[in-house]
Amino acid sequence: MKVMVVDDHDLIRKGIILLLESYADIEVVADAGDGHEALVLAMQKEPDVVLMDISMPNGLDGFTTTKQLLHQQPTMKVVLLTMHDEEAYIRKAIQSGAHGYILKKSQGSDLYEAIYNVHQGHRYYRTDLSEEQIDKMMKEKEKPSSPLTLREQEVLRLTVLGYTNKEIAEKLHISAKTVENHKANIMNKLDLKQKHEMIQYGIKNYFSDIH
Repeated sequence: MKVMVVDDHDLIRKGIILLLESYADIEVVADAGDGHEALVLAMQKEPDVVLMDISMPNGLDGFTTTKQLLHQQPTMKVVLLTMHDEEAYIRKAIQSGAHGYILKKSQGSDLYEAIYNVHQGHRYYRTDLSEEQIDKMMKEKEKPSSPLTLREQEVLRLTVLGYTNKEIAEKLHISAKTVENHKANIMNKLDLKQKHEMIQYGIKNYFSDIH
């Protein structure tokens, strides 16, 4: 099983790699420190399973990166690795299309089990929620797709988090004018008149409160 590890903390990432490499049937083919790097390496290395942290810098969290990975390579499997066991996170993981969800407090053998199961085509969610709750969320996940592009969603998330146009521009490596244009497009698409309406939409639809 070819695995890629994605985590912005270098020590944690290297520790996970050492653990995984102790299993004879796992080969760690790549590791990345953020979502942007993960997207590039996934195309180059073509891992079977991506082990992904949720909280990452540079505008791409684990949820967004998972969506983009699965869009560009639908056969790839993604396991989200996190310290968060709250329902909002788990629901967001399901909506992102993640095949697995495991807590960082888990045993090494659990991590192997998660990778093995999703590689075999099974779901692997190990949380405090019951299987019945997970099943219900899975059935609810089919919702109308967002009218916003991925870049517009990024701009909206950062706006909700309180970043200025200049700060958003720096994070996304675009100009402040382009940020303004994205915001105008968001307002037009959603038929909104005031900035606070855009922020309320972002909070409701993109779980900005958990980033």
